[in-house]
Amino acid sequence: MLFFRSKAVKELDSIVNDVEQYLMNNYKDPAHESRKKLGKRTQELFSERKIDEKTYHKYMLKYSKFTNTMRDYHH
Repeated sequence: MLFFRSKAVKELDSIVNDVEQYLMNNYKDPAHESRKKLGKRTQELFSERKIDEKTYHKYMLKYSKFTNTMRDYHH
């Protein structure tokens, strides 16, 4: 079942993809909004037990990396 991904993981992957696309196109406000959404949604899915601890840490690491990358993104 290598290709099986839960609905929750697909949702998080979609949010990560949005952040990456916004960063590539230099859309700062949507990138910040999507980054915040990633952190919030990851925590929600973990508390609802829709993702396991390993998956939680994987996406929170991505959230942290995006946060560091975007720390100086201001208008």
